[in-house]
Amino acid sequence: MSSLKTAQSQQRTQTGPVLEVVGLHKQFGDLTALDGIDLTVNEGEVVAILGPSGSGKSTLVRCLDQLETINGGAIYLDGELLGFEQGKTLRPLTDAGVRAQRRRMSMVFQQFNLFPHWTVLRNVTEAPVAVHGVAPAQAKSHALDLLAKVGLSDKAKSYPLQLSGGQQQRVAIARAVAVEPRVLLFDEPTSALDPELIDEVLQTMKTLAATGRTMVVVTHEMEFAREVADRCIFMAEGNVIEDRPAEAFFRDPQTDRLRSFLARSMRANSDHGAGQTKETQQP
Repeated sequence: MSSLKTAQSQQRTQTGPVLEVVGLHKQFGDLTALDGIDLTVNEGEVVAILGPSGSGKSTLVRCLDQLETINGGAIYLDGELLGFEQGKTLRPLTDAGVRAQRRRMSMVFQQFNLFPHWTVLRNVTEAPVAVHGVAPAQAKSHALDLLAKVGLSDKAKSYPLQLSGGQQQRVAIARAVAVEPRVLLFDEPTSALDPELIDEVLQTMKTLAATGRTMVVVTHEMEFAREVADRCIFMAEGNVIEDRPAEAFFRDPQTDRLRSFLARSMRANSDHGAGQTKETQQP
C-alpha cells in the first residue's frame, strides 16, 4: 500500500487526544505485523494492551516510540505528526527531528537497558542533563526523589549489577519518568523477571498510574490490567479486536477470541499459583 496516506490530512488540534494512531500499518517483509490500527489515548489514561504472542503488541509500542518505521497510517502526539514533516509531500524527518520528538515519550523495555558502568543515580540523571538540558543539581534532586518513590533511596550509589532484576526495572522506570514524558510506554516490563520480583515492579507502576501519568502498557499481567487500566485493548494478528473500559472488558467480552484468551490466561495464572503453593509446601 502507499505510505502514510492517512497522514496527508492537516495536523490534529491540541485539544484532541494526547496520542492518536490512525490506520497504522507495519510490514516485516511479507508479514503484516499491524493491519490498520486505530487508537486514541487521552490525558492521564492508563491503556493496557493484551493479546497472544505475535499479535503485534510490542510492534505497536515500538512504532509509537519511533523505534520502527511505519509503512502506512499516522501517529500524532499532541496533534503533531510523528516521524514526518508535511509540505507539498510528506518527507521523513531527519534523525535529529525524530530524536527531538522521541524526547516527549519514554519507553520501559522488557530488558532493563541500564548502563552497567554508571551508578543508579547517573542512569537516572543522564538523559535530563545531557538530552534535556536540565541543570545537574536539579536533575540530581529530582532523581533522588524518584528513587525514593520507587523504594530505592539507598541504592543511588550502587551499580546495576549489584541490584536484583526487580530493582533494576524500578530504576529503569525512574529513568523513564525523570524526563517528564507526555506518555510512558511499557513493553512487557515484568516478562524478564522471576515471579517473586514481579509484584514490586507492578506496585511501582500502580503508584505511577495513581499520580495521573498517561501510560500505554503492553502486559500479560491480567490482574494489573483489571485493577489499574482505564481501558484494555485486545490484539490478535495485527488487529484490534476489542477496545473497551477495563471493567467491561473483563466482565463481558464481546468476541469469542477475547473470551478464549481470558479463559486461557486465568487457567495459566491458576496453574502458576498452584505450582508456587506446592513448592512452598515441600520440605
